[in-house]
Amino acid sequence: MSLREAKRRGNLIIMQAINYIKHLNGAFLQFSKDTRLNPTHISLYVALFQLWNTNRFPEEFYINREEVMKYSKIGSKSTYHRCIKELSHWNYIIYLPSHNPYKGSKIKMLKFETSTGQALVHNSPKNDTSNGQALVPIYKHIQTIENKNINKQGNYKNSDFNDFENNSKRNSSAPNANNLKTTKNKNYNEPL
Repeated sequence: MSLREAKRRGNLIIMQAINYIKHLNGAFLQFSKDTRLNPTHISLYVALFQLWNTNRFPEEFYINREEVMKYSKIGSKSTYHRCIKELSHWNYIIYLPSHNPYKGSKIKMLKFETSTGQALVHNSPKNDTSNGQALVPIYKHIQTIENKNINKQGNYKNSDFNDFENNSKRNSSAPNANNLKTTKNKNYNEPL
């Protein structure tokens, strides 16, 4: 049996030499240029890429819709079908749907490698003052959150609530309008 005949019969899985990083970099570069894509398309593509990687990059592979929806965090079947058809139409993948629930749809991932040579870092600083990425200390974020919480507590004024209570008592037609036994002087720093 020839290689072409074995491939046609589905008895042979041909592995491709795929550079994981170069492919993803090329795909993300293409995503950044394409204004039609939304986060659901990107999430679906990454889920398909992960399944392709798990299967060791065959030329084509079969997918289970439920599994792909789980990986891509898509909750709606209609959203899944719309996005996978659009990815196929926009030439990110080749999608051959199977209407047999036991077989699965066939996917062929298209190559998006950026180059054949060694990747070089082009964004190094020109003034040699830094050798790496600047790190932000963790307490910086904690301090910011604490400051926001303090500012939120200080924005409440008793007069605003007093005005609300007085207006609601005037507009109420119930005989016992104060059945919750609320007071006008409240301390918002104490727990309920």
